[in-house]
Amino acid sequence: MADTASKHIDMTTGSLWRNIPLFAFPVAATSILEQLSNLIATVIIGNFSGDQGTLAMAAVGSNVPLTSLMLNLFIGMSLGSNVVIANAIGRNDQNMVKRAVHTSILMALVGFVVIALGEIFAEPMLAALNVPAETMPLASLYLRVFLLSMPSILLYNFEAAIFRSVGITRMPLQALAVSTVLNIGLDLIFVPVLHWGVTGVAIATAIAYTVSAATLFIRLLKTDSVVRVTPRDLGLDPVALKRIVKIGLPAGIQSAVFAVANIIIQSAINSLGTEVMAASSAAMSLEYVCYNLLNSFSQACTTFVGQNHGARQIDRCTKTLKICLVEGGIVALTTIIVIVGLGREILSLFNSDPNIVSIGYIRVCSIFPAYAFSMFYENMSGYLRGFGISLAPAILTALGICGIRFWWVFGVFPVHHDFQTIMLVYPISLCVTAILIVSSALAIHPAKTYGKKGADSTAVAVAA
Repeated sequence: MADTASKHIDMTTGSLWRNIPLFAFPVAATSILEQLSNLIATVIIGNFSGDQGTLAMAAVGSNVPLTSLMLNLFIGMSLGSNVVIANAIGRNDQNMVKRAVHTSILMALVGFVVIALGEIFAEPMLAALNVPAETMPLASLYLRVFLLSMPSILLYNFEAAIFRSVGITRMPLQALAVSTVLNIGLDLIFVPVLHWGVTGVAIATAIAYTVSAATLFIRLLKTDSVVRVTPRDLGLDPVALKRIVKIGLPAGIQSAVFAVANIIIQSAINSLGTEVMAASSAAMSLEYVCYNLLNSFSQACTTFVGQNHGARQIDRCTKTLKICLVEGGIVALTTIIVIVGLGREILSLFNSDPNIVSIGYIRVCSIFPAYAFSMFYENMSGYLRGFGISLAPAILTALGICGIRFWWVFGVFPVHHDFQTIMLVYPISLCVTAILIVSSALAIHPAKTYGKKGADSTAVAVAA
């Protein structure tokens, strides 16, 4: 195998202006590829399901908040692995790197628990979302089959986090690129040819993620990097597990909060009928592309800060945040302009019904400009997580996102029962959350705290 260590990004030296985009863009491309599979699947379902096209789109769309809840919670846990490993690399603590890597691999087994619980509670969970009776059979079928891919999805994301912690970002992208092509190919066989509908889409997802997870696992077995996996060393190390959970669980909760809030909103959307559900589903696919672009800089911020914090280069941690805000802001502005400008044309690819396109465009215009707020709080959250501070942004996100959206859905929406009203909650909640987390980061000021600790430690060492 090629020397993967030679391809890693050095986070503690060199130009941050150059290295952060080199890290972030492959991460963004990886996440976008994940969403591309879902997007293309939605297009295929909408155009090759005959009379059931709109119904099938609604079935898939109604599952998005639910599947996102499960995925975000545990994928957030992988951020804990990322921080712990990156910090250990910065300290040159190879023993902790080894323990954290092997613990992370086994943590993916939680996916089997998700399968069991999901299969039992699939219909009650969908019923809680007010999924219409005509959509329920397809929605339930899609969810049950999709859940079978959960262990592979979690394993892939933990493996990707391991590689990213050492600055190797292209390998997870390459593995996912292969599985994405496979996923799309299987969608084209299972839906238009075999007429398996939403079941075919879910099966294709499961197969594709199994391939990507297996590919990365083989790479971890063969890599010459410090994150190499040795089968005999696989096990749950108590110290590594505690550190990963301490950082990863709040990060997972923070990510899951969005999904919980979206479940609440999806329930309100479902009450407006199948057409609105289908239109909203199409627009959501575009949103995830934009969000993943912004979130890639947050992940870069977390990883770079994690390594530099471990290496006691606190000034470089602060510089990382500033650069992520500037470069992330440029990406956010560009994306917003493109998507809002071409929104109707893009939405028509999902479903040519003019009414569906018009409804979907309302969502685009309501949400995309608000991603400017997302850019601020995601990078600030990533910065805090890099220092191991994960609970504060999780709590504030819960207050700003869930709190406001709960109040909006149950207080405002019943009075003004229309799609435009429910969409207004997005910019309001994102703005409030950005203010809360930015204020928190300024108040905590980890660079000052850890910078002082580092200076004190140096003074003690000199005196000795």
